[in-house]
Amino acid sequence: MGTVTLTTDNFDEVAQGEGIVLVDFWADWCVPCRRFAPVYEQSAGRHPDVVFGKVDTEAEDELAQRFGVSSIPTIMAIRDGVIVFAEPGALGESVLENVIEQVRGLDMDDVRRRLGTDA
Repeated sequence: MGTVTLTTDNFDEVAQGEGIVLVDFWADWCVPCRRFAPVYEQSAGRHPDVVFGKVDTEAEDELAQRFGVSSIPTIMAIRDGVIVFAEPGALGESVLENVIEQVRGLDMDDVRRRLGTDA
């Protein structure tokens, strides 16, 4: 499926939907970001049910500030509109796959209850 460019205009619409959205905060000048990009792209090809978004922190500084991104790459996982994972650093392929499986396995009713956001 590939990746989706996320901007201030479309971020909330994409991130607040049902399902899993992974977000890669990156910049063109960032060497670890460039090394991580193929891993992220390959994972996107393996998981067509997951939205793989990319936020260029140079072009979308407002989004980086909104989420407190101070180190790139930073990977964020959102499920059903709830941020369930965020970590700076380029993840290896097996770690990224593990994150996806862990996010898939979450009991979102329990997550919302723990966060105090259950309906």
